[in-house]
Amino acid sequence: MEALKGIRILDMTHVQAGPTCTQLLAWLGADVIKLEPPQGDATRGQLRDVPNADSLYFTMLNCNKRSIVVNMKSAEGKTVFVDLLKKSDIVMENFGPGVLDRLGFTWEKIHQLNPRVVMGSIKGFGSSGPYADFKAYENVAQAMGGAMSTTGLPEGPPFVTGAQIGDSGTGLHLAIGLLAALHQRDRTGEGQYVEVAMMDGVMNLCRVKFRDHQRLSRGPLGEYSVRTAQGMGEVPRAGNDSGGGQLGNAIHCKPHGPNDWLYVVVQEAVWEGLANRIGGEALVKDPRFAKIAERRKNQNEMWKIITEFAKSYTKREFMAILNPLDVPCGPIMSTEDLANDEHVRGRDMWVELDHPQRGKWWNVGMPIKLSDSPADIRRSPLLGEHTDEVLKSVLGYDDAKIAGLKQAGAFSAPPKKAA
Repeated sequence: MEALKGIRILDMTHVQAGPTCTQLLAWLGADVIKLEPPQGDATRGQLRDVPNADSLYFTMLNCNKRSIVVNMKSAEGKTVFVDLLKKSDIVMENFGPGVLDRLGFTWEKIHQLNPRVVMGSIKGFGSSGPYADFKAYENVAQAMGGAMSTTGLPEGPPFVTGAQIGDSGTGLHLAIGLLAALHQRDRTGEGQYVEVAMMDGVMNLCRVKFRDHQRLSRGPLGEYSVRTAQGMGEVPRAGNDSGGGQLGNAIHCKPHGPNDWLYVVVQEAVWEGLANRIGGEALVKDPRFAKIAERRKNQNEMWKIITEFAKSYTKREFMAILNPLDVPCGPIMSTEDLANDEHVRGRDMWVELDHPQRGKWWNVGMPIKLSDSPADIRRSPLLGEHTDEVLKSVLGYDDAKIAGLKQAGAFSAPPKKAA
């Protein structure tokens, strides 16, 4: 049995943050009805690689959903929305500030129409505070949530991370909030409003940097390879430092291409074996590296020694040397590496699907593994593919009613006025 079977979600979200959340919940078994405007989710046409087909941007974020087109600017479309709302456990939106309110559906109104419904909302900066009306995108959230200032080299510009921590990270946070609200609803009978701001989500993912921010008030950060000092305030960028209690860094291996690197963590317990393997007894006894405190002070020299040894090996060969020594390490895996990796394929994290417009394509799989309810990943829907199906099976509309609503423009954009 699917874990969320019987839970219906009315998904008004678009682009990435909201659809990330609803796709995960759909993979967990929820019936996700993607309510789209007549023109569809904007990402259907963004970064399109196959003419006249939904883009990978859309297909990779909207699997296992049903699509219904509703014109929310028409009275008839609003009636359909209300009927669906009354049949749903969760309603979700990530419109700009005030959009849903202007359509006549404040949270208070939605709660009045269906007291049991849980409402999920994603905003760039939340619905309160001086930033509430600002627009946010992935990199804006990374910039304002603390990620960029702590990513990159100290002498260079701040960097965004390739992982979509602003959008997809916010979607993950919202999924947790929605499931908690459902659990409470089952006890109290009352739904509630669940909001996640992208800036807030990024801050949560930067938690260890705020740990270090407070440690700097008491002294320097010994594990950092760059200079730190008591009272310096902001946490510096430190390249590929591990930023934790154990020293770590990326080591360049042959043939020294852009991804020929192995990330190595030098724990206290493994140093003697590692030192003996790469430098013999002389390195084991070298007072610069004998204890972790000395290795922290002289870590740049330590990394140079390890890099010099590694230059004769590929990242996989160097990994094979370190694994028997219990040294935590991992190759920098490119997208090409991961798409062809036996481990990734074996865990169903790279899944082939078929789409009526674009043919065969691949999607990242379900990272959450439930032993009794594994995810069954199905393709994304075409625009409005399930409109009639949802109107009949969920709302009980008959053919005559559906035809009348279509004639009234409930599911289509109004005709353009003649110039």
